Amino acid sequence: MQDESLMNPHDNPLEAVGPHYDAAQMLIAREHTRAAVEAIAAAMQPGMAESEAIETAKDILADMGLLRGWHDVYVRFGGNTVQIGGAPADPHRVLGEDDIFLVDIGPCWQRWEGDGGDTFVTGSNREMARCAEDVKAIFHEVRRHWLSTGATGRQLYEFAKASTERRGWELNFDLPGHRIADFPHKAIVNVPLSGIEFRPSQQLWVLEIHIRDKDRRFGAFFEDMLLDDSYFERSALARAPIDAS
Repeated sequence: MQDESLMNPHDNPLEAVGPHYDAAQMLIAREHTRAAVEAIAAAMQPGMAESEAIETAKDILADMGLLRGWHDVYVRFGGNTVQIGGAPADPHRVLGEDDIFLVDIGPCWQRWEGDGGDTFVTGSNREMARCAEDVKAIFHEVRRHWLSTGATGRQLYEFAKASTERRGWELNFDLPGHRIADFPHKAIVNVPLSGIEFRPSQQLWVLEIHIRDKDRRFGAFFEDMLLDDSYFERSALARAPIDAS
């Protein structure tokens, strides 16, 4: 007998949600998460150690009522940006004057999960700036491919690989996208977006894109819900022509 607590508006067991799922509240959680990412990035200063940055990020999340999260708070500087999530990183790495850094948070707003990540630069290193810009462009190319086709999750990451390599970067398949829902989604469904053989539904999945310099000197990360263009109206990249060269 099916568990009635796993309310599933999409008739797919891999898109089940919990008893507190509310689409409108999930979008509010997303708004709070994006605002928190920007606030954390604004607090990062050259000369700050990564361990200090993480504590600063946690303080900001606490002030915003978002400290409880479904995954840890990650801030990565410089060479540490080639690995994110729970991968080992030097906590003493210091943010430079011409450097790159990323923020990755998974806060819970009341009963609903948020998830957001973005990459930023200090100074004027052109390759780092291009990497930080390209990861967003790749995200939106993949997202728009999802909107315009019936691509499965697996096919989206194949498309992401081609989009990444066209720009001269390497895609990290260790960050394969995932579900999101009312907390905790992992108790309901815990499968990677890159592994599903159907077209993922809007708002239930997070598209993760992590790219790296081929020599693995630095990387860039961007993630957000799979949503249509109306949720990205402030982003010029969301509507930019797809680079098929």
